[in-house]
Amino acid sequence: MTEELAASVRDALAVDPEEFEAQARTEAEVVKSELREGTFDNHQSIVGLEYEFYAVADGRWEASKEAGAYGLMRVPRRLLELIGFEKELGLHNAEMTTSPQPLNADGLRAQAAEVRARLAAAQECTAAEGIRLVSDGMWTIPPAGETAREYLTGSVEAEGVRIATNMSGSVRYHAMANSPTLPEETAVDAPNVSLSARTVMPESLITSIQPHYQVAHADDLPTRFNYALRLAGPLLALGVNSPFFPPDLYDDVGAGKVLEECHLENRIGVFESVLNTPDAKKVAFPEDLTTVEQAVDRVAADATAVPMPVPEGNRFDDEFATLRRKHGTYWRWVRPVFDGASRSAANARIEFRPIPAQPTVRDSLAFQATFAGLMESLPRRRHPATDQQWSTARGNFYDAVRAGLDSGQRWICNDGAETIEVEAVYDDILAHAVDGLTTAGCSESEAERYVAPLRARVDHGTTPADWKVSRVREYLADGDEFADAVTRMQRDYVRRQEETLLDGSFADWL
Repeated sequence: MTEELAASVRDALAVDPEEFEAQARTEAEVVKSELREGTFDNHQSIVGLEYEFYAVADGRWEASKEAGAYGLMRVPRRLLELIGFEKELGLHNAEMTTSPQPLNADGLRAQAAEVRARLAAAQECTAAEGIRLVSDGMWTIPPAGETAREYLTGSVEAEGVRIATNMSGSVRYHAMANSPTLPEETAVDAPNVSLSARTVMPESLITSIQPHYQVAHADDLPTRFNYALRLAGPLLALGVNSPFFPPDLYDDVGAGKVLEECHLENRIGVFESVLNTPDAKKVAFPEDLTTVEQAVDRVAADATAVPMPVPEGNRFDDEFATLRRKHGTYWRWVRPVFDGASRSAANARIEFRPIPAQPTVRDSLAFQATFAGLMESLPRRRHPATDQQWSTARGNFYDAVRAGLDSGQRWICNDGAETIEVEAVYDDILAHAVDGLTTAGCSESEAERYVAPLRARVDHGTTPADWKVSRVREYLADGDEFADAVTRMQRDYVRRQEETLLDGSFADWL
């Protein structure tokens, strides 16, 4: 198995990068031609969602009790196929992708019903194996009998190819780890954390949700994209959910220093530091767009991580398959996408990537609906948010990473005045989300229900990351060592989630 994977990786790395780049540029012209022809236009907006999970031991078996309770678990590949989830970077990961639905009341209900139905069925199947799927921004309890460092850095060399022992058997992931464009060793950049590895496996610490918004008219994508950049900071500030790493990754600096200096959303820093190089910022806060063609050109011009071979096919988007392959490593926090299996299904959409996985399904769906409502309302109302300087929007984003709701998010309200007052910022944002949802066909009460979990965070001044930090402080005050405090907090998180994942919200935890 390892030898076969290594051979496939070598084949991938043998692709001529100059030919790959030239083909991507040629295909970019194909996409731009189709955009001018209106191929990517649709008669309505569409929504979708990517939802990532990690697996833990559910505590039912003797080996997973006490010290091993809720420790990370590898998901058997046959089980992943059985529950209809997709593999992600680590063997402990599982990803659900919803079926795209029209942005209207029934479409949003269909999204919610699909997530709940598929997740409930998946949990029932995994429970038979003593496994529970967790919705969270970062795992902190390693597998029983292993340290997090051992799990994340374990690798073997097969015929000159470095293979991460706990990485999914995807040629793309392993090829990235062996790409000559990436450094031989990657290191996580986070306060008081030391972790380096010879593969990209440290990225498997993190999990996210990714709302998709498909524009009705491709030419409208830049306007909505620029609004999405202004929303990235404020929405991330509401959603922060990864303040802690596995305890064995911390330097010996003391709990006080860790708590004082920790970022509330470490997922952002992990992704950026593992996959960026001095020569190529693959993971970044993107610049504003002027035209939809510019979005295509940026993908074509992006530094290639792995020029992998592209199989031939007869789908519509196989006409630009190399560009799509290149897009797969175009890791911007807000990302334009162009694809479609047929000309009639061709679409232009925005992937909103800043939000970590949330405590409950309802919280995740709240972000999906809120983002979709804002994409509808802000352009239609000609909201002045895009008058904000791009540099301010970028500053907001990284301020949210560090301090969440306490980060002093700058927002230009509907009246054109800039404010950093938390209630004023979110009153304006959430009111426009409701407006967009009602315009899309939701009743006022239904629209309010979608955004209610986010309003509750503002009202309580508490995010999931705040909840975690508070728990750790409480256990430290009880006399726990830092590692034990983080572990107790994480077990509390999973237990609360068991009670609320499908039918409750984070507000029930407050």
